[in-house]
Amino acid sequence: METPLTRLVGVRHPVVQTGMGWVAGPRLVSATANAGALGILASATMTVDRLREAIREVKSRTDAPFGVNLRADASDAGDRVRVMIAEGVRVASFALAPSPELITELKDAGVIVIPSIGARRHAEKVAAWGADAVIVQGGEGGGHTGDVATTVLLPQVVDAVDIPVVAAGGFFDGRGLVAALAYGAAGIALGTRFLLTSDSTVPDAVKARYLAATVRDVTVTRAVDGLPHRMLRTELVEALERSGRARALFQALRRAAGYRKLSGTSWLRMVQDGRALRHGRDLTWSQVLLAANTPMLLKASMVDGRTDLGVMASGQVAGLIDDLPSCADLVGRIMKEAAEVREGLTGS
Repeated sequence: METPLTRLVGVRHPVVQTGMGWVAGPRLVSATANAGALGILASATMTVDRLREAIREVKSRTDAPFGVNLRADASDAGDRVRVMIAEGVRVASFALAPSPELITELKDAGVIVIPSIGARRHAEKVAAWGADAVIVQGGEGGGHTGDVATTVLLPQVVDAVDIPVVAAGGFFDGRGLVAALAYGAAGIALGTRFLLTSDSTVPDAVKARYLAATVRDVTVTRAVDGLPHRMLRTELVEALERSGRARALFQALRRAAGYRKLSGTSWLRMVQDGRALRHGRDLTWSQVLLAANTPMLLKASMVDGRTDLGVMASGQVAGLIDDLPSCADLVGRIMKEAAEVREGLTGS
């Protein structure tokens, strides 16, 4: 199936595996790429040196195009961009809008720039700055999310920009792909569905927790870091929502200490990051500390398997998923379903 997305990035199928921290590593990304979709490596939880190693590992596993997801606000974003350029990465994906200067640097080096956005005005802004495409995530998506449903946000953005639009939030099968194409999208981006594959390195016990979830077990809470965050309702989430400020601050300090030990980040740097996160937002200091070390809360579940101590970012589609196919089987199934749905609609 050829669309503006497949032509832009050089993949066979208009399907994107999103850059999920601690989940979208070399194994998942390369398996996705070999299946003909666009895999995106999550770099926010990696050092610059580890990012270089991870890129080379993906390249050793596949000759297909893939991307790297970056935090545009990271202090070392420039160093990461230079690693990507040097290693010949095809696509740069961003969780926040990159600066015009960063977009220009990447495009001058031949890298395709695809920011993720959650509002029409953000899509218009990055398109004017030269972004090659955008991933539009509606409120159904996992992780930090907005409150506008994909079915409302997607047509807004498609009508507002002249670059390829990839739809995210609520997609998991071929029916969703056809629906997104009908809205004018050039493809779909999936997070939770790729997390729940046999190629994902997430512990089996954690995958089982996702598979057992219903749509009512997926919630949006501000208790973790003060921002809307869609995730499975776990013991930690419930504890944070019940906690008073003193207890929440104690928990935040304990987890911040763990993050500092693992990452090598100084207390001063964590406070500086926290002050930046707090700017313009009504966050308590416990939320600031949790926001600064949210990667550790994700690692506890996604890497260590401790769902009692961590958070589990999740799209609402977790309540509709009941199997763990390989990436090849998943992408093949999506494309087969899409072909069948289109044939049923057109009668040909």
